[in-house]
Amino acid sequence: MRIISGKNRGRRITAPKKLPVRPTTDMAKEALFNILNNDYYFEDLKILDLFSGTGNIAYEFGSRGCKSITCVDAHQGCVKFIIDTSKELELDITALKSDVFSYLEKVSIKSDIIFADPPYDLPFEDFSKIPEFVFSRELLLEEGVLIVEHSKHTDLSSLPNFSKEKKYGGSVFSFFEA
Repeated sequence: MRIISGKNRGRRITAPKKLPVRPTTDMAKEALFNILNNDYYFEDLKILDLFSGTGNIAYEFGSRGCKSITCVDAHQGCVKFIIDTSKELELDITALKSDVFSYLEKVSIKSDIIFADPPYDLPFEDFSKIPEFVFSRELLLEEGVLIVEHSKHTDLSSLPNFSKEKKYGGSVFSFFEA
């Protein structure tokens, strides 16, 4: 994986093979950030990255100037990798080891963008809990967006607050807004 834009543009990041991850492809990530670039000024954003894995999305936000980025993942190896890599890239990223659903039940900090990239084989009921928690707990700031990455075989369009989806190969980004 590589960082597409910003101060760390072109930097390649190689995650240890032992991590249980499926990083967002560079093609899909570039397309996503092209969409976000039209609507947001990155330096002002508060980002929450759920099911962070390698931190791929967080590094992209950080490289583009975001100063408030929190990553949440249940795997200690992923959290350590994010901490180490963010130091190496000189990005101010907070990485927390927690079950995402437990975290969402407790957190009170609001974000501009919440990005969730759960395992593609997550049951639909668990996919539906993500926007349910985000909107019932009012975790988005005004004009905020929840983006859930999932397989093309999962359809989230029936969930409340769904606004649109963008497909890139086998990956889909579903957007949810208040």
